[in-house]
Amino acid sequence: TAGRDPASIAVCPAIYVIVGETRAIAEEKRALAESLVHPIDQLALLSEGLNFDFGSKPMDEPFTQKELDSIGGLQALRNRVVQLKAPAMPTVRDFMEITGRGTLAEHPVFCGTPKDVVDQMEEWFKTPCCDGFVLAATSIPGTYEDFVRLVVPEMQRRGLYQKEYKGKTLRENLGLPLPKRGDWKPKKTS
Repeated sequence: TAGRDPASIAVCPAIYVIVGETRAIAEEKRALAESLVHPIDQLALLSEGLNFDFGSKPMDEPFTQKELDSIGGLQALRNRVVQLKAPAMPTVRDFMEITGRGTLAEHPVFCGTPKDVVDQMEEWFKTPCCDGFVLAATSIPGTYEDFVRLVVPEMQRRGLYQKEYKGKTLRENLGLPLPKRGDWKPKKTS
């Protein structure tokens, strides 16, 4: 929390929503999305997110410590792979499998009818696991249109999605206070 009040921090995980008028339709969409995953896409996303050319190494050759140290970008991804493979050095394949980059394993998947999806989201929201969600697309066009057409009305029916906004900014609508000058400076420890 870096010295901040935990109540002032909003947690909004990225999720995939695959929704259909029936569960069978949603499952067909999920199967199609899973069938479109290709290793080259995973390598490109890993390379982009970690600022390292993952296509430059053989899939099953362990990284050297120097190579691991040169990986930039999303350090949490790198650290997770290193931690899970310890004491062995990870390979490119390990990065692909553990991170799930470019696959449905990358984020939680809420799949089913509008009622099914909202039931899953509501459980996370009310538990409280999170304060909201970031919707990641499994396909474009399609994902966002399906969400607005099928999921939003169910959320509004349950009072989980507003119809009007109170403020003009995202910060106002999330109920977050405007930080004061100096709030972001690290606190000194003795």
